[in-house]
Amino acid sequence: MSLGSFIKKQFIDVLQWNEDADGTLAWRYPMEDFEIQYGASLTVRDSQMAVFVNEGKIADVFGPGMYTLTTQTIPVLTYLKNWDKLFESPFKSDVYFFSTRLQLGRKWGTPQPITIRDKDFGMVRLRAFGMYSYKLADPRKFFTEISGTRAAYTVDELEQQLRNLVVATMSATLGGAEVPFLDMAANQILLAQRMTEAMTPTFERYGMTLDNFAVENISLPEELQKAIDTRISMGMVGDLAKYTQYQVANSVPLAAQNEGGLAGVGAGLAAGVGMGQVMMDALRGSQAPAAAPVAAPAGEDPEARLAKLKSLLDKGLVTQADYDSAKAEILKKLIG
Repeated sequence: MSLGSFIKKQFIDVLQWNEDADGTLAWRYPMEDFEIQYGASLTVRDSQMAVFVNEGKIADVFGPGMYTLTTQTIPVLTYLKNWDKLFESPFKSDVYFFSTRLQLGRKWGTPQPITIRDKDFGMVRLRAFGMYSYKLADPRKFFTEISGTRAAYTVDELEQQLRNLVVATMSATLGGAEVPFLDMAANQILLAQRMTEAMTPTFERYGMTLDNFAVENISLPEELQKAIDTRISMGMVGDLAKYTQYQVANSVPLAAQNEGGLAGVGAGLAAGVGMGQVMMDALRGSQAPAAAPVAAPAGEDPEARLAKLKSLLDKGLVTQADYDSAKAEILKKLIG
């Protein structure tokens, strides 16, 4: 290799970045001992921006396009180097390329449950996860706050910082939303909008733009979810008295198929009805005594009433105690 060829190879005529893989946000052009030739070509693609850094200070910023590097195209660098006349010799400067493409499909989630106050359940612990996307918008801020003079800076390296930011903002947003957990599923879009508004200033501080934020799911720990399932089941039962009557009505045909027939399970059915009444009284806070087991129609013959009661007793549909009580009341009225 001749001396002339060696010297020629020390000068850079074309500056460009061909992104060969996804996930790189900032990339420093490998200068080593090379110098940039006066009049060299700088190519910045549509999804990129380029920055010239002189002695640790950001000089000129270039958007998409093709540039010929002269004192007219790099005025700040010219000023920093005190080039008061057209320079014709190569110069040293660090050149950084930045990717401005959307970084899609970034996942976020709460590694630990977030404890908030809920108007329905008191203190609850929530988990949440979703997706977001962003892009680099201001290379000056990103270089100063994040990437610095590193040879390359990737999306994965930034991920942990952004994930912690999202979780911290989510905790504050959920705690101040005052939306009951049962209504959060219907308000996930509104919650995502609040999250976007809260995080936008921080993203801008780092030179980035938050493009989209989505809340995909909000859930409770398993033990709390079971408690809600129980509450839902109770709500589906509705009127407990009618539910008890329905259960008793379904039990009569089944009891008739047993060996003892209705008489064999009559006492059990009566006990079930009585238990249902006790439960209703407890739920309603009622202190009133239970109603009489058999209501007598007005004007009915006492002997006919006694016969009906005896028939019910024989079938096991009333207890002996209820029969004796009703019989005593009828005899008392006859004597009186």
